[in-house]
Amino acid sequence: MGQFANADEIISLEEQIKSLGDDELLDFWEETQHLLKLLNSGESVSEEQVHPEYERLILQELQVRSGRGELR
Repeated sequence: MGQFANADEIISLEEQIKSLGDDELLDFWEETQHLLKLLNSGESVSEEQVHPEYERLILQELQVRSGRGELR
């Protein structure tokens, strides 16, 4: 289950992604894909809303989980 980070606590994007469950991770990936499509279509979405490393980190985490046999 996802968790809120304490405002005083700095947690890397990679660590946040690792803490997500499989379904949450896939939902997060779908949301980033939707934001990228909006950016590419000219919609008014600021670039700060889409981090360029999201997809790479998500796919990397899915590969790690798949290699460990942790994916359902």
